[in-house]
Amino acid sequence: EAGCFFVKFNFSHNGGTLEQPIDFPDLEAFAENNYSKELEDLEHILNHILSAEEYQNELDSKNISLIGHSRGGGIVTIKAAEDSRITKVITWAGISSLDRFDGFDLEAWKRDGVVHVLNGRTKQQMPHNFQFYEDYINNKVRLNIKKAVQRLKIPHLIIHAKDDKAVAFSEAESLHSWNTRSELKTITKSNHVFNCRHPWTEDFLPEQLKQVVDSSISLVNDLPY
Repeated sequence: EAGCFFVKFNFSHNGGTLEQPIDFPDLEAFAENNYSKELEDLEHILNHILSAEEYQNELDSKNISLIGHSRGGGIVTIKAAEDSRITKVITWAGISSLDRFDGFDLEAWKRDGVVHVLNGRTKQQMPHNFQFYEDYINNKVRLNIKKAVQRLKIPHLIIHAKDDKAVAFSEAESLHSWNTRSELKTITKSNHVFNCRHPWTEDFLPEQLKQVVDSSISLVNDLPY
């Protein structure tokens, strides 16, 4: 309706399957996920979309925007900073650092090879193999969100809920301070998922999420946002 061609995808190791793309039936794959794999997945998606014949009449290869939520916001920011094909980047409740290992017993994690974290929604114990931490340590330069933000020369929209309890609003303020050309849009009376939930069975968006979507569409379409 807004005239945008968009592709929504799941990362290859997010724990979902083709039959169950939202939940986490494949915990073995989830355990082997890491930041570098997510960046590689995004690279494959971009290469495919920009080369596949079926999309050539739909997309504008000179107007490629990336949108990511929460941790995905960090991934799209890094990708936008290193890939000249990207012309705009938008984060929804995006994190300001991928170094989020405080509270983990690294010695025990290395010894046992795996650590489990409770998923509050599904109540599953989500396994993270130690390779997840090793990938971050081995690729710290590339995975530095602050440095990526500082390198951005393209439109950069940061959307964040003032009362976000999962990713503090101060992280959005940090992102904004690192790129003086960025725009920070504050969503009030909202949580980390902009008052949405899973599963969402209504035929309308929560008002807060609608604000997020409308602002994102406006940037993609080069309209005031």
